[in-house]
Amino acid sequence: MKHVVFDIGGILIDWQPHLAWSDELGRAGAEAFMDRVGFEKLNLACDAGATFAQAAAEIADPEDAARLNQYVERYARTVPAKLMETWDILYALKDAGVPIHAITNWSAETWVEGCKVHPELLEVFETTVVSGEIGVIKPSIEIYSRLCERAGIAAEECIFTDDGLHNCVGAKAAGMDAIHFTGAAALRAQLEARGVL
Repeated sequence: MKHVVFDIGGILIDWQPHLAWSDELGRAGAEAFMDRVGFEKLNLACDAGATFAQAAAEIADPEDAARLNQYVERYARTVPAKLMETWDILYALKDAGVPIHAITNWSAETWVEGCKVHPELLEVFETTVVSGEIGVIKPSIEIYSRLCERAGIAAEECIFTDDGLHNCVGAKAAGMDAIHFTGAAALRAQLEARGVL
């Protein structure tokens, strides 16, 4: 039996980090702040196990550091919506008896906050690997192996989908099949071609 393994951000949940600060700074101001502090790389460090307090402590400007420190408490603002076309695919797979799992690059701190907004994330997957909880991020081969170990399945049984091509490369290196996510319709077609939908 094939198992389908989903990424979450950008596939099932719309993530817009600038929304944490856009109410006070506007979108352009929020994006300028994020560029100034190197938010993308700091967020990746937190996805890999660091805390946002640790990340903020490395920012020289005290106002910018304080602003980053607000991120976890404001996180709910950044995940405003589900991407429903992909959820439809997920539920169609479940209805067809296909086991569903997830591997996500997500801070352990903000994962908790995201699940408060979207509690289905705690319910729909048989196995979920959150990078910030284990200190390993995609596309490291290890994170895909952790999923297989937890689920008690072989990598060759898995079809992984992610909107990051580099993460699909990692999955394939770990022995999984992989579909680079470019949209719900294309994902559905690829899953149908593999006979799981």
